Amino acid sequence: MRASRLLSLLLLLQTRGRMTAPELAAELEVSVRTVYRDVEALSAAGVPVYADRGPAGGYQLLDGYRTRLTGLTAEEASSLFLAGLPGPAAELGLADVAATAELKLLAALPPEPRSYASRMRERFLLDVPSWYRSADDVPHLSEVAEAVWERRPLRMTYRRWGRQEVERLVHPYGLVLKGGSWYMVAAPPDGSPRTYRVARILTLETVPGHFAPPAGFDLGTFWQEYAKEFRERMYTAEAVIRLAPGRGDLLAYTMGSDVVGAALAAAGEPDPEGWLTLTLPVESLTHARWQLLRMGADVEVLGPPELRALMCEAVAELHKMYG
Repeated sequence: MRASRLLSLLLLLQTRGRMTAPELAAELEVSVRTVYRDVEALSAAGVPVYADRGPAGGYQLLDGYRTRLTGLTAEEASSLFLAGLPGPAAELGLADVAATAELKLLAALPPEPRSYASRMRERFLLDVPSWYRSADDVPHLSEVAEAVWERRPLRMTYRRWGRQEVERLVHPYGLVLKGGSWYMVAAPPDGSPRTYRVARILTLETVPGHFAPPAGFDLGTFWQEYAKEFRERMYTAEAVIRLAPGRGDLLAYTMGSDVVGAALAAAGEPDPEGWLTLTLPVESLTHARWQLLRMGADVEVLGPPELRALMCEAVAELHKMYG
């Protein structure tokens, strides 16, 4: 266990450069005191690690030092193949590069990890797009990826919601693949970052020059915060419903497991007939009507009155149609 941690500490310093003891402790999930002991153990073993004092200090390796202790275990090698995304790699224009890298990795592995990795590739497949929808058509994705990689500005024509077309000059900070759709995180030269769906880019031109992202910008952190804010903005109303016994899974499939799971956890005891009363956040009353109609007679809308009226209107129209 400690040997594995010492190797992880060494590789962290080799790949990231100077790191403070608290940063190392957070990465390794140990105490700062344990980091001190591990650094002493590395030094005693002849690893040239030294400490810089002061507020900007930390531990780092002697310039030019590189360890050769980077061999992959069978499980680590197989995880690389499980993480391979042939579809997205092709969309990014990297299909040939990814295939070549995979062949080189297989050739470099010892027999046992190579066999384990090959079996993983043969028996597991990651299919990114969700059911009942195809992946976006993204003709400009490879150009966006190149601009992200080279830190080049982009001028684009972008189709917003409602089909309005706008011109934008942006600095592309990164790309995110979410649910089969590609999103570009970018900002105007003097603005804050936001997201653009790559499939809605109509025209694209790479602008001469380079840019630098704001100090401290982290793509993963930005996306997590954006996703949280998006969910909070998305729900603008609430619906109070009665749910038939045993229909929680169907409701979760219809309205989202996170939303329904939280509502079920907050629900009280079922009534004598086994029905539960739930309060659900919804995007709008109109959208809620469409979702809840899919549940048929397994759901009764109790409120708000406007939503109940919409349900009654829809049921009346259905009765008129099917009589």
